[in-house]
Amino acid sequence: MTETSHVQSVPEQQSTSGQTSPQPNPRRGARAISFGARDLVRFLENYALVLITIAVAIFFAVTPPANVAFPTINNVNVVLGNNAVVLLLALAALFPLVCGFFDFSLGSTAVFASVLCAGLQTKSGLPLIVAIIIPLLISVGIGLLNGLFVTRFKMSPFVTTLGMATLFSGVTIWYCNGRTFVLDGSSALISFGSSRWFDLPAVFFVVLIVAAVIWYFFRHTPYGRSLYAIGSNATSARLVGVPVDRNVWTAFVVSALISGLAGVLLLGRQGSATAVDGGSLLFPALAAVFLGATAITPGFFNVVGTVISAVFVSISVSGLTLMGASGWATNVFNGGALLLAVGLSTYLGRRRLSGKD
Repeated sequence: MTETSHVQSVPEQQSTSGQTSPQPNPRRGARAISFGARDLVRFLENYALVLITIAVAIFFAVTPPANVAFPTINNVNVVLGNNAVVLLLALAALFPLVCGFFDFSLGSTAVFASVLCAGLQTKSGLPLIVAIIIPLLISVGIGLLNGLFVTRFKMSPFVTTLGMATLFSGVTIWYCNGRTFVLDGSSALISFGSSRWFDLPAVFFVVLIVAAVIWYFFRHTPYGRSLYAIGSNATSARLVGVPVDRNVWTAFVVSALISGLAGVLLLGRQGSATAVDGGSLLFPALAAVFLGATAITPGFFNVVGTVISAVFVSISVSGLTLMGASGWATNVFNGGALLLAVGLSTYLGRRRLSGKD
């Protein structure tokens, strides 16, 4: 029964003017109230992380001793500049995760690209452009191998990418041989890494541009939407004609390429590179991705939520550090955020799929 017929079926009562007027429908009012409550719940689900991020920033800006340095432009530059590399790595992780796969090699790929780019300049004397292109091409090769093993050989993506991460961690240690490659202070890469646009780090704007391109890719291209279809149900996607293996393979390649770019940006920010644990980059990035799945489009990995959550993690760690927290606070916060984010994103995803949103 339509709403119009329902209203017309309600008995009418005589008004004081002699004209009939419809009796208020209590069921219709209750329905309007329930819709309002549902909209409020949905708004909080979508934007709770945004509100929490603003609240955390205000808290550290007014609470001593963090309030001395936290609200300054220098600290904002540090937060956004350091956040840029982690955010770019998080955007790289989106591609396999949207398809339903983990890629644990992204952190090691970024570290290897950073070390190789620095070594090719300082150790081999190659021009900057060549020193950037070679690590990016090798990063693409890593993605090709990951995609080959997962799609053609049907190997576990967890084991495959973890093995690749271990392999290239060893290669990075061998290439460094205990050395730290330090770029010349006049390097164009260092100049770019330390430059500012509108008094904010240039690298952060570059990452935002990359994020905008990836957002458009996922939302407005058939290939991007096909990745979500694969992650939702690969069998159904294959039945409707989606080339699942090819698209997943491409997702691993694009992810590895972006992680290699993150390594180059890391070198530009630090000015030096050495063999470090790729997990120090990977796990904050994964925390940002999973925490981002609780915002904007809860239950689904999305670009905007990832950007917001990366900023949230970065300002939280910065605030805790300025409050006097020890070095363990960063790992504890990142680990706790990752556990909480995985739990919430899993719950919200099941809630959406069950139609309880």
